[in-house]
Amino acid sequence: MTNTFKNTDERRSRGMKGTITNVFARAKGIISGKSGDQMTGWLIVVLLVVVVGAVFLTLYQGSITQVWNSIVSKITGLLG
Repeated sequence: MTNTFKNTDERRSRGMKGTITNVFARAKGIISGKSGDQMTGWLIVVLLVVVVGAVFLTLYQGSITQVWNSIVSKITGLLG
């Protein structure tokens, strides 16, 4: 029961204004932190791979289909 009273007293002394200020201070620290730079870098790499892959598939779709069908026919020929 003492823990409950302690938490209640802490909330009363800090108040809503202190809580909001603390939340904004934490958010500012997260936004200005450098830890997100690595995530942004990886996101750019993934996006580039996706775009290059889409362009490659669009340009060489016929050749890819032909090679794939050849591979499938060889495998089914070996199995059958």
